[in-house]
Amino acid sequence: MKRVVLAATLAAALLPGQSALAGGTIERACLKADRPNATRNLCSCIQKVANATLTGGERTKVAKFFNDPHKSQSTRQSDSRTDEAFWQKYKKFGALVSKHCG
Repeated sequence: MKRVVLAATLAAALLPGQSALAGGTIERACLKADRPNATRNLCSCIQKVANATLTGGERTKVAKFFNDPHKSQSTRQSDSRTDEAFWQKYKKFGALVSKHCG
């Protein structure tokens, strides 16, 4: 049931013309990072997946990874249970981004 709800939420978030939370923290960080493949469409798609799968605090944390990739490594290698749980969720988020955003 949880997967069905997630799939429905994600599908709704990715519908063309949807601009819920357009210019969110992740989208802005993605564009600001000025990476060669970071197009407005890609960054917007990443934001939409984040909106459907991550909490506000988690989105803020992910946005910080764009500016300081070392933070992601520190989180991944942390012994904290909270960081470990977040990292598992982040990996699922990344898989969904790969699937839906290219």
